[in-house]
Amino acid sequence: MPKITVLNQEGKALHEIELAEAVFGIEPNQQAIFDTFLMQRASMRQGTHSVKTRAEVRGGGRKPWRQKGTGRARQGSIRSPQWRGGGIAFGPTPRSYAYRINRKVRRLAVRSVLSERLLENAIVVINEIKMDTPKTKEFVKIQNALNCTKKTLYVFNGEEEWETAYLAMRNLPNVFFTTVEGLNMFDMMRVSNIVFTEAAVQTAGEVLA
Repeated sequence: MPKITVLNQEGKALHEIELAEAVFGIEPNQQAIFDTFLMQRASMRQGTHSVKTRAEVRGGGRKPWRQKGTGRARQGSIRSPQWRGGGIAFGPTPRSYAYRINRKVRRLAVRSVLSERLLENAIVVINEIKMDTPKTKEFVKIQNALNCTKKTLYVFNGEEEWETAYLAMRNLPNVFFTTVEGLNMFDMMRVSNIVFTEAAVQTAGEVLA
């Protein structure tokens, strides 16, 4: 069973805890990670691309010349796709790119990334983040003490008092926030470190097992 040292806000070691083997100690499933990554990225697309068809382009209601007798090719509208300024044939229209994969696969991907990040020593566990006032300067001190100055994801238990800490960190460009309930694979992959509170890492071990 994997173990990790719990730190305090000053970065000093307090004690060791055991992590759930089924969540932090599995063989990473690369296929599940890949499938979930594609699904999340596709769901993030806006899909607002749009072009006008010949029916939507302004003008072109009148036949440009008569059908026969001119020697030119017959035309019904100056907004046909072959005309300059005409409508687009088979162009993109607004749509959603989102699709779903099985919940078991998504959870397996989360467990796989957590196990991978633990092997990379990218997971830090802190006993709690307690702040009296939402001061960004104070939160930067905690960051420096934990040696997490690069892109970092902070994970809280939903029942903890995280509002003050969130207000203090939200203005920092390389800091991301989530609760255990909102933990997802993409957020964990795009950061250098993942900082769990002790309550959050225990909840993750129970919920994701």
